[in-house]
Amino acid sequence: MIKLTLAALLVAGLTFTGCSTDATTASRNLSVKADMFELERRIVFYNGITAQYILSIEGRCSVTDSGHKLAVTCKTGNNEFKKHQLGLSDNVTYFSEQLSDARVSVYHNRIIFKPQSIINNVDFRGANTLSELTPDSKD
Repeated sequence: MIKLTLAALLVAGLTFTGCSTDATTASRNLSVKADMFELERRIVFYNGITAQYILSIEGRCSVTDSGHKLAVTCKTGNNEFKKHQLGLSDNVTYFSEQLSDARVSVYHNRIIFKPQSIINNVDFRGANTLSELTPDSKD
């Protein structure tokens, strides 16, 4: 039974991974590289009516497009980041340009596993003293 299950998983895995092209695998790996702040990019916002650039952002940036809202997160230092959020409209669009070549595989998908991200960094905000937590006797 175990051999049959392993064989089925192997066939399913080969079926789905065998469907991608070199370009699809390379594109996905470039996106992962950019999301890990390993690529230099230029993101330009362009007004189609006035034919003018509105904003240009350069650096190690990750882009998240949510339809009419774009989030650009850039790494500016060792543990320093900036996040820009921009609204898109009928006449405002953007393009993202990779500024230098990058080596990626066309045979293997790059997967990032960060076990430290499983445990969240929790900030607790509450009262400073016990008297602020308990009701006043006058209430």
